[in-house]
Amino acid sequence: MRVVVAGLGVQGQKRRRVAGRDFTAAVDPVNREAEYRAIEDVPLSSYDAVLACIPDEPKISVLQYLLGNGKHVLVEKPLWAPDEDSIRQLEVTARKNGAICYVAYNHRFEPHFVRMRETIVAGTLGALYHCRMFYGNGTARLVRESEWRDKGAGVLPDLGSHLLDTAQFWFGDIGEDVRIVSSRRFENRAPDHVVLASNTSKPQLELEMTLLSWRNHFTCDLFAEKGSAHIRSLCKWGPSSFTLRRRLLPSGRPPEHSVTLTQDDPTWELEYAHFKDLCAGKRETDLSNDIRLNGLLRALAQGAIAQAQP
Repeated sequence: MRVVVAGLGVQGQKRRRVAGRDFTAAVDPVNREAEYRAIEDVPLSSYDAVLACIPDEPKISVLQYLLGNGKHVLVEKPLWAPDEDSIRQLEVTARKNGAICYVAYNHRFEPHFVRMRETIVAGTLGALYHCRMFYGNGTARLVRESEWRDKGAGVLPDLGSHLLDTAQFWFGDIGEDVRIVSSRRFENRAPDHVVLASNTSKPQLELEMTLLSWRNHFTCDLFAEKGSAHIRSLCKWGPSSFTLRRRLLPSGRPPEHSVTLTQDDPTWELEYAHFKDLCAGKRETDLSNDIRLNGLLRALAQGAIAQAQP
């Protein structure tokens, strides 16, 4: 598969490395490493797929151009659009032209995220009560100095999209009962610390995201009828651990099993291999997850901006 990388920022550089011999050319309006300045400048006969590492605003128009010409696309999350119909039209265009449009949420390939999903699907924990996730990094200053990142809802579409997608990956459709608990602008113009919650979803959700965690970190605590499951850190920030605790009745210290991984981040390679399989398998594009997330993120973004306090 011949691949073009659109956008040679941090993500684009990673995608180019992972594509390896599949990589044929790069597109970037300012980076001199790129062979082309616009995707329309690349001869259509010279590539099969695009890894789109581009800002949110032009995503719909770029994807319509590529899918309309039968090109497969992996696009960095979130797939933002001013309305859900725009994403539905992308799905129609992709299916009509036999193209795959895949929105990249690489954490779905994190080993302990997969283990959590398998634990839930197996029914090991019984009824699920409450899930608390925290995702933080220390990029506040980098975001503030960016020409396009420190605006809008800030950390919400950046890290919050990962948390909301993870919740759907583990629990299925989480519905629309997610609200802003707090939204703060401690250092940035846009919100850099946001807390979300849901009361009626099963399990209840409590999601916290920040650009002010000077040690990058992720945690998850899932409390349930027959025990609890816990994740500490991601492989890229390792060591990363998964702990399963089985409830002891009537009470007491529960038996637990823990798996700790110390390894390089495997998610980029695994996700790229998954994308190639989708393209080779001639499967139909399915953007239903992204349609739900877009509607939820748009509503939450309005609340985060309106409620943001310095």
